Amino acid sequence: MSEPLGGRPAGADEPEHHEPHRAGLGVRLNWLRAAVLGANDGIVSTAGLVVGVAGATDSADTLLVAGLAGLFAGSLSMAVGEYVSVSTQRDSERATLAAERRELAETPAAELAELAGLYEAKGLSPGLAREVAEELTRHDAFAAHAEAELGLDPEELTNPWHAAWASLAAFSVGALLPLMAIVLPPAAVRLWVTVGTVLLALAATGWSSAALGGAPRRIAVLRNVTGGFTAMIVTYAIGALMGTAVG
Repeated sequence: MSEPLGGRPAGADEPEHHEPHRAGLGVRLNWLRAAVLGANDGIVSTAGLVVGVAGATDSADTLLVAGLAGLFAGSLSMAVGEYVSVSTQRDSERATLAAERRELAETPAAELAELAGLYEAKGLSPGLAREVAEELTRHDAFAAHAEAELGLDPEELTNPWHAAWASLAAFSVGALLPLMAIVLPPAAVRLWVTVGTVLLALAATGWSSAALGGAPRRIAVLRNVTGGFTAMIVTYAIGALMGTAVG
């Protein structure tokens, strides 16, 4: 590997510039994909609930109450679950970062050698890897180790409150679709309108999640639509049986 004029090692800037950019883009895509999947959960769970209730009764008021109950219960459950999960993850990340900071204070030479080894494993020559490690250590040893060794940015840890609100919002948006589809149309067509609306929405979320994850779109759409349709058939059958038994 050659050095450009001025003695600056070729590729020495890459760990600081290109990789954080890709990491930041990956984080944003993961958040967007999580939002799509949260909306998908809201669509499927609320559709299953209101279609099941529709199998037992054609009362618009009953369907509205059931749908709203499902929306609030589901969105709050998602928010609490996401808050607990991300809080646990953040606690673990903080503990890992604290341990790394201790190691840097107690064994700086060993940590420098470890950092150089990480860059050597990425393809840099031993001499250049050592030079990059020394330069990054002089600039900010803790941040360099956190990024290269742990894949973490100490200043950008996931916020559990952000995750909770995002999950609540995504689920609620998804849940509103089948709720409006079952309540607003006339009684004679509300079930068919709901099924059609839900299947179209599931096709869209399946395609979007596959596109964001780089997976095949067709199989994702088919899997999503089939799963949602099956859920509605099963819950409608249960609702119809329960309605007949109670009646």
